[in-house]
Amino acid sequence: MDILISGGSGFLGSAFSDEIIKRYRTQAKEVHITWLTRDSSQAHPDNITMMTYDELEKTERSFEVIVNLAGTGIADSRWSDERKKHLLASRVKPTESLLAFIARRSIKPKLLVSGSAIGWYGTQGEQPLTESSTFKTDFSHRLCDEWEQLALKATEHGVPVAIVRTGVVIHPDGGMLGKLLTPFKFGLGGQLGDGKQIMSWISRDDWVGAVIFIIEQHLAKKANAQQDSDSTANDTIMNDTIAKTAKDAPATVYNLTAPNSVTNYTFTKEVGAWLHRPTFFTLPSPVLKLMFGEMSTLLIDGQKVIPQALLNAGYQFKYPTLKEALENQS
Repeated sequence: MDILISGGSGFLGSAFSDEIIKRYRTQAKEVHITWLTRDSSQAHPDNITMMTYDELEKTERSFEVIVNLAGTGIADSRWSDERKKHLLASRVKPTESLLAFIARRSIKPKLLVSGSAIGWYGTQGEQPLTESSTFKTDFSHRLCDEWEQLALKATEHGVPVAIVRTGVVIHPDGGMLGKLLTPFKFGLGGQLGDGKQIMSWISRDDWVGAVIFIIEQHLAKKANAQQDSDSTANDTIMNDTIAKTAKDAPATVYNLTAPNSVTNYTFTKEVGAWLHRPTFFTLPSPVLKLMFGEMSTLLIDGQKVIPQALLNAGYQFKYPTLKEALENQS
């Protein structure tokens, strides 16, 4: 399997690359990973091929799967007007490049997995949110929705799309947990606001496992559908009729969150217990708003997001509870 990844060197892309290579080699299956980059001199593992966006415009290579993860971290700094423009551009430009590649190639990818976030739903408190839920409009929603709508244009070229709306990813190598380790280790960890806000999280192992599951499930269905199509085509030829082929391909949304969300209070206590450190401190909501401005909504306002599509598809979570996820980190 040939997989092209934008954002491959990031917190999620690198873990996905490592795991699928290890898993497929254990199963004696071939897999080849290519990372898209703007810097041809970027350091990378020996088993990864690099390709610049300029090279993508000219290449005649085909990829079975494209995984689109490129995008600047939404919580890395305050949301000034310029920052908001940058956050959007960092997602839109790579996606546009991938769409141009898809449109140009005669042999299309079998699947585009495109990143998004549970911010698509907006802040809705304790309301359970599945993939069929509606949204509340705020900056997070607009950012995610514009990214998603652009990626969905791949279906116009006959390429199925899987949108993965990711929650807070738990792993000490990065993300929210990585940023919190230092203050927690110094005994400065504590709840944010009143601590009642819901946090929808997923272990990085399960995020990687879920994306591999989505890819393999889709490719298996596509292979079965192709067999049925070949059979139908043979019948069509025998009957001297012309089969009509739909141009648009299917699109599916998946919430990549664990099935057991927690309050910020519970998250704080679990992390403190895992590190064997006290968690006496509290950062009140007004202080968070003063420190982070509009971006403080990511810390103060909760979302209870349910991974209904994954559960319905039969995905088995490796770490369904936060305690399990923390205790199994290295």
